[in-house]
Amino acid sequence: MRWQNSLLSSGLLSLLLANPSAAFYIPGVAPTSYKRDELVSLNVNRLTPVQGGPDFQLKSTISFDYYHPAFHFCQPKDGPKDVGSESLGAVIFGDRIKNSPYELRMLKNETCKRIPECEEQKFFPMDAKFVNMRIWQSYSVNWLIDGLPAATPYPEYDGGPEYYSRGFPLGEHYDTKPPTLNNHHEIYIDYHDDGAGQYSVVGVLVRPSSRSNNKILDENSADCGYEDENNRLSLAEEGETSVTWTYSVLWRPSSTAWGTRWDTYLRVVDPPIHWFSLVNSTVIVLFLTGTVSAILMRALKKDFARYNRLDTFNLDDFSTTSAVAEDGVQEDSGWKLVHGDVFRSPKNPLLLSIFLGNGTQLFFMTGITIMFALVGLVSPSWRGSLGTTMILLYTMFGFVGGYTSARVYKTFGGDAWKQNIVFTPVFIPAIVFGTFFLLNLFLWARRSSGAVPFTTMLVIVCIWFLVSVPLSFVGSWVGFKQPAIQAPVKTNQIPRQIPPSTHYLRPLPSMLLVGALPFGAISVELFFIMNSLWSDKVYYMFGWLFICYGIMIITCASVTVMFIYYLLCAENYQWQWRAFSSAGASAGFVLAYSLLYWMIKIRFSGLTSVVLFIGYSSLISFLFFVLTGKSEHLSQQTCDH
Repeated sequence: MRWQNSLLSSGLLSLLLANPSAAFYIPGVAPTSYKRDELVSLNVNRLTPVQGGPDFQLKSTISFDYYHPAFHFCQPKDGPKDVGSESLGAVIFGDRIKNSPYELRMLKNETCKRIPECEEQKFFPMDAKFVNMRIWQSYSVNWLIDGLPAATPYPEYDGGPEYYSRGFPLGEHYDTKPPTLNNHHEIYIDYHDDGAGQYSVVGVLVRPSSRSNNKILDENSADCGYEDENNRLSLAEEGETSVTWTYSVLWRPSSTAWGTRWDTYLRVVDPPIHWFSLVNSTVIVLFLTGTVSAILMRALKKDFARYNRLDTFNLDDFSTTSAVAEDGVQEDSGWKLVHGDVFRSPKNPLLLSIFLGNGTQLFFMTGITIMFALVGLVSPSWRGSLGTTMILLYTMFGFVGGYTSARVYKTFGGDAWKQNIVFTPVFIPAIVFGTFFLLNLFLWARRSSGAVPFTTMLVIVCIWFLVSVPLSFVGSWVGFKQPAIQAPVKTNQIPRQIPPSTHYLRPLPSMLLVGALPFGAISVELFFIMNSLWSDKVYYMFGWLFICYGIMIITCASVTVMFIYYLLCAENYQWQWRAFSSAGASAGFVLAYSLLYWMIKIRFSGLTSVVLFIGYSSLISFLFFVLTGKSEHLSQQTCDH
């Protein structure tokens, strides 16, 4: 059994090193096979804004339900119904899967077909203005066929194989012409022959087009017209417009197996950029680690030699000039002069311990989530699995957060242990939940499908209070039962006076200096994460993310240790908050990068989108501040000991 585990570990490590951009894919659902002429379900999801148009910018952050009345999409005979039960993460991220009236049968091609039970739709001026605005904002329609997203193919820039992007455009808009609505959809479905008369769906492409000359002939047939620049369908904003929805189906054989059908969706776009980011981050961390090691070893060796010579002098020697001439020992200053104050309790120890406890939860949650995604346990076929995993892991690590907060607070000598137990699982989660709730009100007001239902809010609160809070209480109780971490030196009764600091050691300049390098290690990968977050794209480059996460932690630790060493040499022993805030200052760069991304890649047309973007970016930056601050406080605590 031992050799099997060793072999598995070696295989995982070798595959990660061979291609850090890839991750193992363990399908989230079992394969589904169909017989000839068997009905294949086509389900619909929300409409989402993507980067598009002549300027290729994102113009909104609000998603809408597929069956929003203004779109006038054809509905099933008995009305739209939810398909299955979505995960908690899928609901939070706005997925709303419903059935549709489209009829697809395995291997049955349809040249032109009307949607059953769907008559010609009438668009009135108010609806036309709403839809035209969504077309101008480059909204994308999302379908699911056998759980696989309908996609639009895009060629690689360097002439490589094409990759799939989820969804297809609602319409087209131009600078000088009115927007056109895509009312005809050519559906191309790739199938794989599984043998024994069984077939599986392995690819879905949709090519939409705008046709004003299509029409319904009878109950079972339609005339789909033809695609031409002079026959595009535009919605009149001052009158009534009639729209007929039609579609065609073409089944294409494919050699792609069912287990690899997601590969085209998950292709790494622009791999040279990722390699450049990885090499850049590696060079940064190697340079910092080497620099910190060299400076500390040289400086500490010199300091120890100097202080050892100081111990050999008699007290009478300090009144002589020979003692002054001996490397300036008498006038020397440095970290040894504050050794009796370096472990003094910081200001506001309760608040710092709460931050450190929640930072520990975020640290373990983030690392393990990335590892789960790396080995394929978080699959794109299971919608919302990433969000669900993050919420559950943060909840389960409530014990670790409470334990860490209690041990740290007890080490600081705090006596308000009841407040520590209560506020550790409540303070930061309350800030996050309160911000999320306020932002969700804007989505409710806009009737967005991204608005989290009130019942889901109650589920989150129940998970919070019934699981996370009790686990944190238990962890705090165990932590307070443990002995306090003993300092290696005795703390002086009277605090030493702190001399004025030089410019670069003051709070704001030091935060800018220390926070810049960790941000530089993740800046390139952060761009792809933002593209995925705001443009509704699939992010599956967890191999790169895992490496960048480790490099970021090492970089933070290196620069923080070096900064605190110089801070102590300046006889400033109040390092706890400085270490936490300086390392966490990289969150300020993340927020500034988000605003820069807004200026370059986004052009919002409404206040709601602006509020949502700034609100969620600030919330992510705040959590990033807690995460990085905790990890570097731990490294500095170890270094000081």
